[in-house]
Amino acid sequence: MIVSSMRCSRIHGQHSSFVTNLLRRGCVRRRLARQVKVRTCDTLVYSSACKPSTLGSVPKGDGLRQIVKAAFSEAVTAVLSKGTLVDVNISECSGNVIGDYQCNSAMQIFAEMKQSGETPYSSPRSLAEAIVEAIPDRDNLFAQTSVAGPGFVNVTFSADFLAAQVLETVVNSADDGKVSIQPQRNMSLPKLAVVDYSSPNIAKEMHVGHLRSTIIGETLCRALESFGVEIVRLNHVGDWGTQFGMLLTHLQDMQMGSNFAITDLQEFYKESKLRFDKDDDFKARAQSAVVLLQAGDGQMRKLWEEICEISRQDFEEIYSILDMSLIERGESFYNDLIPCVLDDLVKKGIAVENQGALCIFENEESTPLICRKSDGGFNYASTDLAALWQRATQLKADQIIYVTDVGQGKHFNAVFDAANRAGWLDTNRNTKIKLDHVGFGLVMGEDGKRFRTRSGGTVPLRSLLREAQSRCFESLRARNSALDNKELMEASHIMAIAAVKYADLHNNRLTNYVFSYDRMLDMKGNTAVYLLYTHARISTLLSRVEDQVSIYMKSMRLDRTYPHRFRHPSGSDVA
Repeated sequence: MIVSSMRCSRIHGQHSSFVTNLLRRGCVRRRLARQVKVRTCDTLVYSSACKPSTLGSVPKGDGLRQIVKAAFSEAVTAVLSKGTLVDVNISECSGNVIGDYQCNSAMQIFAEMKQSGETPYSSPRSLAEAIVEAIPDRDNLFAQTSVAGPGFVNVTFSADFLAAQVLETVVNSADDGKVSIQPQRNMSLPKLAVVDYSSPNIAKEMHVGHLRSTIIGETLCRALESFGVEIVRLNHVGDWGTQFGMLLTHLQDMQMGSNFAITDLQEFYKESKLRFDKDDDFKARAQSAVVLLQAGDGQMRKLWEEICEISRQDFEEIYSILDMSLIERGESFYNDLIPCVLDDLVKKGIAVENQGALCIFENEESTPLICRKSDGGFNYASTDLAALWQRATQLKADQIIYVTDVGQGKHFNAVFDAANRAGWLDTNRNTKIKLDHVGFGLVMGEDGKRFRTRSGGTVPLRSLLREAQSRCFESLRARNSALDNKELMEASHIMAIAAVKYADLHNNRLTNYVFSYDRMLDMKGNTAVYLLYTHARISTLLSRVEDQVSIYMKSMRLDRTYPHRFRHPSGSDVA
């Protein structure tokens, strides 16, 4: 019934864009799959335009962008001389009114042809028009093609093609409630991938700065799992270093037990930092406490473990709200590995001493990666090198992904370069372990500055999620919903978490984005709330159609002249 619903006249407007976005993001849900599968035993669900024989030239397993690229590549090859290979550029259109995708390669191709003196075309636009005419199976694939400006080609997918794609996706979905996404052709997938994301600090609340890493990292995990990749979700928490010497010493001075909350720890940390900066005696004792902790002192270790457990419980509550589970593997886990890892780098001539510190240089002019300080202490680079070595050699990952802000890109490039030169990425499978840094921009407030509280502090992630749910609850209650308070709370929780995640993911990953509750919860915008509302409407329609199917199957009042429609005895279309 999805097919017949999509064939309505409005498909070429807003609904066509909605379906295209669904396919881009793989957001088709299992409920729709169940509804469609009920009907695949007969011919009623299929539109004649969606039969495999009509759209058989479309390569299976490709995303929409790849399908467009394949079509344009074939068209360009047909227009130019045989044997000419051109890597056409395909991008999403900036607005749905223009189309779904755009190809702007005509200008570059024309310029190269003109320079060589071999072009029968008078302008880039005339070349673009020729390319459009040469697109294979154009009428079945696209509802509209147009040439804009000097040679921009915009295309809008046809309703029948999108319907066929949706139908194939949901019918082939797995029985575990998830729709599987077929990998693109020639895509090389790892067997085991380690994803390092979220990474809050012990003794501090998770705040809005952890939002993007947590959401993007979990999304990557789920996407890779949909392809059958085994995932190890690692939470590289900050649980080691000088700051714990300060905090432990401060708590001992206050004779504090372990009866405190994460918010108390955050205040204690601020107090200890002030003392560390102003009191030389306290600073010396804090540094000694770090040495004792790293040496395994029983008292220090016990208090440190209590602090970690308090923080861990707070983190787990947040992860439970967001429906995710990570393996905690903090900086302390890798501490014992650091000396041998650095020794390996020294033996291979990759790490060298420079002004008392141990440094790694990519080249003579590059800024060094300091992996051991001049006082002999370890730092972030020390831990990151040890962590990468452990994941490559002990976990035997095929791919390791780090999800942090874009500002850390240079740091990770240096770490990756050192690992590659050290041979840690070589495997006995004649392949190299793939390393990726997935960077992202900052979350900004509507004032254009970092998203903060009115007092200028960081926004706790728990507070952000609570505020989103509160607004959803009030919105639902204002509609005079028949749900009771418990059901309203459950529905508002689902809406809020979906809204927060979608608001993050639909923005450009690499740039900063403005966080706005109003835009995030807009019923009419590009939001999760709109998608949920649309899904609810479609589910209601499908339920009604299912009832009608049952009634008409029993009465044998089916109109088989239109195999993709059910008809009422009065002659009007039911669906």
